[in-house]
Order: sequence, then C-alpha cells, then structure tokens
Amino acid sequence: MGAGAGARTARARRGVAGARRRWHVTHHHLFDLQDWSAADLTAMLDLAERLRDQHSDEGKLGLLRGRSVITLFYETSTRTRVSFELAAHAIGADVATMTASGSSVEKGESLQDTIKTLDAMGPTIIVMRHPASGAAHTAAIWSRAAIVNAGDGWHAHPTQALLDLLTLREKLGDLAGKRVVILGDIQHSRVARSNCWALTTMGAQVTLCGPPTLLPTSFAAAYPDRAITCEYDVERALAGADVVMALRLQKERMEGGFLPSMREYRQQYGLTAARLAAYPDLLVMHPGPMNEGIEIDPDVA
Repeated sequence: MGAGAGARTARARRGVAGARRRWHVTHHHLFDLQDWSAADLTAMLDLAERLRDQHSDEGKLGLLRGRSVITLFYETSTRTRVSFELAAHAIGADVATMTASGSSVEKGESLQDTIKTLDAMGPTIIVMRHPASGAAHTAAIWSRAAIVNAGDGWHAHPTQALLDLLTLREKLGDLAGKRVVILGDIQHSRVARSNCWALTTMGAQVTLCGPPTLLPTSFAAAYPDRAITCEYDVERALAGADVVMALRLQKERMEGGFLPSMREYRQQYGLTAARLAAYPDLLVMHPGPMNEGIEIDPDVA
C-alpha cells in the first residue's frame, strides 16, 4: 500500500470512528430509523458527506478493504442495488451480487437456509431487499454479518430516507420547521414510512396526502407524538409547503379497486406543470421509479 492510499484509509477510518462516538446507540444492523436520534442521523449524514468528498477528490477509498458485501435482492431493483454495489466498491469492499432469479431461491430454498449459507461465507454486510415486511429482522436471527434493509415489503426503506435527508439538508439546510408533503400511494410505501421517522426526528413537519383508499386514517397513529398530519386535498396540502415528495403508485402491491382510474388520479393528485406553477419555490422530489404522466408529468420530472 502506498503512502497516499494509507493516508486516505486512515482519514476515512478516523471519520467513521468519530461518527461512532457521536452515535447514542450501537447500530449493528439497519432495519429502520425509528430508534435513531437526531444526533445519530446527523452523524451519518456528516460521514456520508465526508466520504463522498474524499472519493471525489482522491478516488477509491480503502475503508472496507478486505471486507465483503453481499447484495441479496428478492425483488427487482436498478437504483438501489447498483447504488449499493458502486458505494461498496468506492470504499474498498469486495462485492458479490445475488438475486432470487437463477439462485437456489427459485428451487424453494427458504430465507433461513439462504442466510445461513451466505453467513457461512463470512461476509461483513448483507444488503437485502425482500417482499415480506419484517424480513430483514428475521434474517438477522441467522446472520453474524450486519443486515442492511434495502426495502422489506411495505415496512421500511431506511437508506432511501437517509438519502432523502442528505438531499434535503443540501438544498434547505436545517430541516427543523420545514414542511414536507409526501404525496401519493402512502398505504403501500415503505419510503413514506421510513421518511416519517427520519423527517420528524430532524424536526420537519410532515403532511401525508393522497386519496382515502391509499391514505388510511390509522396511518398517522403509528407515529405517536410526531408532527404528522393527513390531508386529502392536494392544494391544501401544498399551501405553505417547502417540499413535495411524490410516490409511485405501486400497482403490483394493490388488490381490488383502490382507484377509479389512473386518469382521475392524475387530475386530482398528479404533479403537473400547471399545478406546480402556483408553488414556484416548492422543491419537488421522487424516489423513483416514476410512472410519468400519472403521479408526475415528464416536464416536471
């Protein structure tokens, strides 16, 4: 190892150590963000910014040199899986990719057997996406490796929420008192659930907006003592907001008549250029993938 590479690795490790000292709890696994404090979230965002800047200035880092990361995806993914793999490579990890298609999962192998098999190979981290809510918690029972939840059913998508926090902090600075509207298919959205924890922990006020069939009245009750309200009228929701985060209609998770038609949904809740013209300073976000022309128009996206 050259002197330059060694210095980069040392600086990166000092950054991680400093972040760990500021965390109030030990996070071996990452399931969701409800037990993360504002200090924990801030430390993680600070670390992400430092590593991003170091990678931009110096190239590949050695923070995870000699460590291995397995991405285990039971659902299709482009952005999340590739982002994890590129990030792991960028900080020096060896990366192995596994999807349900073409693996022993197709032959009926259980989650327990899959995790035990992978854990026997000695990975440092297993990044997992699964269609069942709670699958990441379950996998951790059989894993010595750290489990990172990359999305489990409707339950949680903590790394998307962390990315959203990072983007919002860069655009808006301190999030305390900021108003964020999460718009669309709240019922089926793991992104909405994780963002409700993350945003309110950082002091933001969250308004959930969507048709009654996709925004049950019980949803906000799952977040006691949090600054979360529900609104079914999109114009009232957007009035005075700083941010709107549109969500994809997850038709693959819907059963029965949640919506009269896609056309009616677009008219009532779609982010069109005409609708957004009334809110010129509103920051528009979408976690992707997008149904362009339904929840958001192409000229807005």
